[in-house]
Amino acid sequence: MKITIVGTGYVGLVTGTCFSDVGIDVTCVDIDTEKIRKLNQGEIPIYEPGLENMVSKNIDKKRLHFTTDIAAALKGCEAVFIAVGTPSDEDGSADLKHVIKVAEDIGKYMEDYLLIVTKSTVPVGTSDKVRKAVKEQLQKRGAAIPFDIASNPEFLKEGDAINDFLKPDRIVVGTDSPRAEELMGKLYKPFTLNGHPVIFMDVRSSEMTKYAANAMLATKISFINDIANLCEIIGANVNHVRKGIGSDSRIGNKFIYPGTGYGGSCFPKDVKALIRTAKENSYQLRVLQAVEDVNETQKSVLVRKMKQHYNDHLKGLKVAIWGLSFKPQTDDMREAPSQVIISSLLAEGAEVVVYDPVAIHEAKRLFGDKIEYAREQYETLLDADCLVIPTEWPEFRFPAFEVVKKLMKAPVIFDGRNIYDYGEMQKKGFRYYCIGIQTV
Repeated sequence: MKITIVGTGYVGLVTGTCFSDVGIDVTCVDIDTEKIRKLNQGEIPIYEPGLENMVSKNIDKKRLHFTTDIAAALKGCEAVFIAVGTPSDEDGSADLKHVIKVAEDIGKYMEDYLLIVTKSTVPVGTSDKVRKAVKEQLQKRGAAIPFDIASNPEFLKEGDAINDFLKPDRIVVGTDSPRAEELMGKLYKPFTLNGHPVIFMDVRSSEMTKYAANAMLATKISFINDIANLCEIIGANVNHVRKGIGSDSRIGNKFIYPGTGYGGSCFPKDVKALIRTAKENSYQLRVLQAVEDVNETQKSVLVRKMKQHYNDHLKGLKVAIWGLSFKPQTDDMREAPSQVIISSLLAEGAEVVVYDPVAIHEAKRLFGDKIEYAREQYETLLDADCLVIPTEWPEFRFPAFEVVKKLMKAPVIFDGRNIYDYGEMQKKGFRYYCIGIQTV
C-alpha cells in the first residue's frame, strides 16, 4: 500500500513515520526545500523522543520518502493525508489557506481514485471545503476522477507521540463512503491490535470530536488552576484537594495538576477556534471562554508572586529560569507560560538567564540577545536572586539543594509546577512559592 502525507510538521512527520514503520510505503511532501533535504538525510526539525531513529530506519528500508513534488507523490497512491498547519487568525479562527491550497493541488495532479483524508485540526465543515476545492480543480481539467473525503483527527501528545500513534486509545474516522471506511480500516489495522477499534462516524462529528476533546482537557487544567488560586487564599492545600477529587473515577487524576497554565500548539489554538466557531453560529461557549480567560491569567501567576515578594521592585534582579518548553519532552515553546514570564520580567527591568534541555534554540529564536543562555541548569544560578521553574523536566526534580543555595544570592524559588514539597523546602532553608498552597 502506498500513501502520501502532505506537511512534515509535527503531525505529518509522526503520522508518516509511524505508517512506514508497519510496512506502508509513505511519501511525505513539503514546500520547504531545505527541510526536505535535511529529512532525506535523517535530520528532523522537531524534538520528539524516538522519532529521529525511526525516521532513519525507515529511510534506510526505503519505506519512507521525502519530496517537494506533490504530483510525483500522488502517482500510484491510494490515500493522501492533509497534515499542514492551521494557525489561529487574529480573531481566533483557524486559518485554512494551507489546507485549501493542498486540496487544490490534489485536484490538479491526481490521476486515479484517491481517498483524501484531513489530518489537520480543522473547524467543522472544512471537509466540505476540501471536497469543493478538489472538484473545482478536476472540473477545470475536465477530469472525471472519483475520490472520497475522510476526517481523521490526531490525538498525539507531544513527548509521547510515537507511543500514542502505535498504541492509540482510539482512532476516529469520519466518512460517508463505504469504500473509504474499508480503506481506513485496512490502513489502521496494525494499530488496533491492542483492542481499541477504529470509531467510524460522520465527517462533521469527527471534526468536532478533536476540538471537543482538547477543550475538555483544557477545561480540567483551568478548573484546577482556579481551585488552586482559591486554595491559596483560604489556606487549603491544592495537592490534597487534587488527590481527593482525582480518586473519583468520574473525574480521574489526569490533567488536574495545578500550574502556570496550558500552552503548546493544540489547546490554545483549538479552544480559540471552537469559541470562534460558536460565535459564527450565534452561540456563546461561556464555559470555554472562562477556560481561556483563566489560562491567560494563570500564565502570569509566578510574576505576581514575585512582585509581592519583592514589593513590586523587580528591576535589576537576576532571575534564573529552569524550563522553557510548554511541557517536558518537547522543544515546543508555542504559547508556553515561560514566554509570558520572560517578557514580563524583561519589561520590569530584570536580568534573565535560562536553561532548558532541548528548547534553547527556540528561545534564542524568540528572544535573541535579550536574555542569557546557560549550558546546564546550575550555571543559571550563579549570583541569582531567585529561581523560577515554569516546566517540570525530570532533571529538575532532585537537584543538589545545597549546591543550589551556595550558588544563589538568596534561596528563593518560584515553582510553577509544584515539583517540590513545601514543608521540605522550608526545612532546607528556602523561601518557596508554589501554586495552590498558602505561604507564610
